Amino acid sequence: MKVLYYSTHGYDYSFAENANTNQHQVTFSEEQLNITTAQKANGFEAISVFTSDILSSEVLAVLGKIGVKYIALRSVGHDHVDLEKAKALGIKVANVPAYSPYAIAEHAVTLLLALNRKLLLGQQLMQQGDFRLDQLIGFDLHGKTIGIVSTGKIGAAFARIMHGFGCKILAYDVVANVELEKDIKINYTSFEELCKQSDIVSLCCPLNEATKYLFNNTSFSLLKKGCILINTARGGLVNTIDLMKALDAGIVAAAGLDVYENEKPIFFQNLIGKEIEDEVYNKLKSYPNVLITGHQAFLTNEALNGISNTTFSNINQWALNGSSGNDL
Repeated sequence: MKVLYYSTHGYDYSFAENANTNQHQVTFSEEQLNITTAQKANGFEAISVFTSDILSSEVLAVLGKIGVKYIALRSVGHDHVDLEKAKALGIKVANVPAYSPYAIAEHAVTLLLALNRKLLLGQQLMQQGDFRLDQLIGFDLHGKTIGIVSTGKIGAAFARIMHGFGCKILAYDVVANVELEKDIKINYTSFEELCKQSDIVSLCCPLNEATKYLFNNTSFSLLKKGCILINTARGGLVNTIDLMKALDAGIVAAAGLDVYENEKPIFFQNLIGKEIEDEVYNKLKSYPNVLITGHQAFLTNEALNGISNTTFSNINQWALNGSSGNDL
C-alpha cells in the first residue's frame, strides 16, 4: 500500500521504519495536512496523520476526490477529524486506542512536582547566584486530595502513582474503573464534589461535545482556593481566558499544561525568531505559576514504539481485508 506520512517529525522516521515490517511504500512529509497540502496525497491509498493535522470536512472532501481510502491516526484522540464526513465519503479512519498510559501519567506527575517544588524558579535563582530559599516553599503531597477527571488507562496510571505518594484519590467518570478500585482506595464522586474537595485536579479525559470547556468560570468557581490544575489531555477541556481569571483570583495556585486549546499553529514547530501572534497564549505563558510543555507528554520510547506499531498494524489490516479492528 502507498502511504503518505503527514507531519513527520525527526523522531518519527526510525520508529516508523522499524514498524513497517510489511514494507509498505511510505513517503514522509514534514508538512501539516490542511486544505493547501491535501492534494499532495494524490496517488496514495492511505495517509497517516498526527494531532496537529487538519481533517475538516473540506480537507476530507479533497482526500476523497483524489482517491484516499484510509486514514491512520497516530493518536488516541480523534476530535480533529470530521468522522461523519469521512464515513459519508467511505474513508476508513483508525486510531491508536492505547500505547503507553505511563508516559502521559508520569508527565502529569512531573508537571505537578515541578510546580509544587518551584523547580524552575529555584534554578533561575541559582543561576543568578541567589541561594536563598524564601520563595521556594512547597507542600507535602502525602495526605493531599487528588481529583482525577476520567479513570481510563491514563487516569488509572496517574491514580496509582499518586496513591503511591500517599494521596487520597477522588475521581469523576461516567463509568467506574472496576480494576482500579480493586488495586487502590479510590472514591468516585460528582464533578462538583471533586472540584470542591481536591487540592490537585488532573484532567485525563477525551475532548468531545460533553467535555469542551469542562473547566470554565463556573467550574473554576467550585474549586478549592489554591488548587493546582494539571492538563495533559486536550487543550479544549479548559477555557484559557477563564483559567487566567482563576489564576488572577488565586483560585488556581498553579497550572501545569501540556496542551493548549489553540496549539495547532504553535506547537510542533520551530518558531525561533518568529512572533507568536496569539495574545491569549502570550499572556498565559507570562504567568510565573504556569508551566507549559509543548504536547510532549506522550514522548517516550515506549509510547512511540506503541504508536508506530499500532499505526502499521492498522495499515496492514486494511491492505489485507479493507478493515481494521481500530476503525472508528
